[in-house]
Amino acid sequence: MTKNKKIKKPWPTKDAMAQIYTNNLWGGDRSEFYSGLGSHQPETVKPYIAVVSEFLKAFKTPPVVCDLGCGDFNVGKELVKYSRKYIALDIVPELIAHNKKELKADNLEFRALDIAKDELPSGDCAILRQVLQHLSNAEIKSVVEKLYDFKYVILTEHLPEEDFEPNKDIISGQGIRLKKQSGVNLTASPFNFKVKEEKRLLSVPSPGFKGVLVTTLYKAW
Repeated sequence: MTKNKKIKKPWPTKDAMAQIYTNNLWGGDRSEFYSGLGSHQPETVKPYIAVVSEFLKAFKTPPVVCDLGCGDFNVGKELVKYSRKYIALDIVPELIAHNKKELKADNLEFRALDIAKDELPSGDCAILRQVLQHLSNAEIKSVVEKLYDFKYVILTEHLPEEDFEPNKDIISGQGIRLKKQSGVNLTASPFNFKVKEEKRLLSVPSPGFKGVLVTTLYKAW
């Protein structure tokens, strides 16, 4: 009679993301928090900041922006000045503590939150930049339910260049769906995010990797 094998459970998302920064799995020096090439390569960052800045500047009254998964804040720091209040969230407390020390502004607030489990702050516009691609379908569905509280959602995802089957499930962590020739599409099953308007703001090649980084603006119901 064989003994029952223990099934190895995946790490909670918080632990998986903390390990990425602790071990510099996305690059960078041992002494720094680094969110990867997608947040630092000028070819990727500059056009993104340009299109999102234009959108935010178009508001008569600067909006309250919630950055859901702000990472090392190399990108978000360029958008703070276009908001009435900028609330930057991330699941890794040590990362948030680091950001608080490095970056300060009267309208900037950092919070350590799990966007899939915790209640989100209220705001006019939610930003999700290369965040959902690292989460399981169950966690994405939980996030989507909360996105209806925002009038606008700006989503950036790393997608295959060719046609693909969207939303293949993964275990939350460092990897993304690109290895499965898949990517996140919020308006497709099983998420079925209902929107009034959808507009592609930007599509740029991902430096050093296959696929493209696609930024989409949604106006939620």
